[in-house]
Amino acid sequence: MSDRLPPAVKALRTQALARWNKFPPRERRLLAIAGGVLGFGIAWAIAVQPALRTLRETPRQLEALDLQLQQMQRLAGEAEMLRATPQVSASQAEAALRGAAERLGTSARVNLQGDRATVTLNGVPGDALAAWLGEVRSAARARVLEAQLSRGTGEAGGYSGTVVLALGRPS
Repeated sequence: MSDRLPPAVKALRTQALARWNKFPPRERRLLAIAGGVLGFGIAWAIAVQPALRTLRETPRQLEALDLQLQQMQRLAGEAEMLRATPQVSASQAEAALRGAAERLGTSARVNLQGDRATVTLNGVPGDALAAWLGEVRSAARARVLEAQLSRGTGEAGGYSGTVVLALGRPS
């Protein structure tokens, strides 16, 4: 093997061996032990520790991915169910939208323009807003195109802003 080394490396190797042989046996043994400990530390840091970390973290990551998959499958099933539901007429969609907005009381105002509706909300609690969106989606077959909402502060709280809905099925 030493025959294939470049001359510069051969010279360095020869110098290192000469220096090594000058050390007393006790120092050579201590240097060999130190080199072994250093080599073990490097092997541990590069090969063993990352593998152990991966083994520890993988079950949690797989569990999180399984939960995401279940949620995506549930949403895909819900989307299929919504696609399969029959369309409602424009007058039925308008009536359902107005009925849903009336349940929010004076906090919601509906403005219809063709197949789009702009709903202005003022101080609607989060759970009421979520229920309203679900009702609008299922009863009026409306889709949210744009939402500009801000959350209020204080005791009143709630969400205020506008929601633009498309009535009817997408083309």
